Amino acid sequence: MGDQVAPPVRARGLVKRYKEVLAVDHVDLNVGEGDVYGFLGPNGAGKTTTLRMALGLIVPTAGTVELFGRDPMRHGARALQGVAGFVESPRFYPYLTARKNLELLAALDGDGASARIGEVLELVELTARAGHKVRGYSHGMRQRLGIAAALLRRPRLLILDEPATGLDPAGMRDMRELIRRLAGEGITVLLSSHQLPEVQELCDRVAIVERGRVVYEGALADLRRQGGASYRLRTTDDARALEVARAQRGVERAVAGEHGVSFQAQERDVGALSLALASTGIGILALTPELATLEDLFFRLTEGAGADGGGTDGAAPALGNGSGDRLPAGAAHAPGAGEGGARAE
Repeated sequence: MGDQVAPPVRARGLVKRYKEVLAVDHVDLNVGEGDVYGFLGPNGAGKTTTLRMALGLIVPTAGTVELFGRDPMRHGARALQGVAGFVESPRFYPYLTARKNLELLAALDGDGASARIGEVLELVELTARAGHKVRGYSHGMRQRLGIAAALLRRPRLLILDEPATGLDPAGMRDMRELIRRLAGEGITVLLSSHQLPEVQELCDRVAIVERGRVVYEGALADLRRQGGASYRLRTTDDARALEVARAQRGVERAVAGEHGVSFQAQERDVGALSLALASTGIGILALTPELATLEDLFFRLTEGAGADGGGTDGAAPALGNGSGDRLPAGAAHAPGAGEGGARAE
């Protein structure tokens, strides 16, 4: 299979079972070239387990996943050519400087990676701190250093597992700007996250996963359109307008608020409501559509799902369990750094 035409990620019927626990339940994913793809779900939904299977770090119970047309279970490290990133939190030798950590990883990667150290440090804005030991880095700086390590390989696909978790607002802003810059350079980004605002601001396509199952996959804009629009209405008599709206067929969740009446309806029903208001002598001062937010749609899709059961990747808090796998650079390596050390498996 030629990797020039195959999509960056294609999963079909991906399953992972741990004895009685079904962590991933027949997941399909379709990440296209140039996507900024959000893999969205609460902690414990099965996101990290899915990414581990995609990268060949664990063996699927059933199903297949291909990266640029290659299955890590069949093609081994060759399937990870052009792929980089980190699963859970990146790990480094804390007693070494950032630059020295990158030098060690570049030596494993080969392919001229050492010559790119200065470039990637500049890209993630760590040049001024490159000579400092990683033990003194903030969480956000370690996350950026993890991206720098991934970029040494000039990836076509960058996989980031919860890159903004644990960051303060300024760190989250910087991370978003960095991901936008990388996507602008043509890198396909697969971003796993449980943070709705992060996905809404960054991603153009999304898969929403709950208890190991994908409940929606597609364009974020399409999802918001499917959710129907909310409307805000101001009239010459809002109290009467509320009564008319509640009696109108196709109008739902009509409530009065400080700035008028809000409701949900399809476009054709909004037109009928306008005519009904006019026929009762109520003048419309403003009628403003507001597309449903990702938060509205997420809870609508996952409503009723329990928190007990499903995936296992959320047994730890939002920061994950800290195992920090770094993707292999053409072969499997395990430097054995010990606590806090960088790993390449």
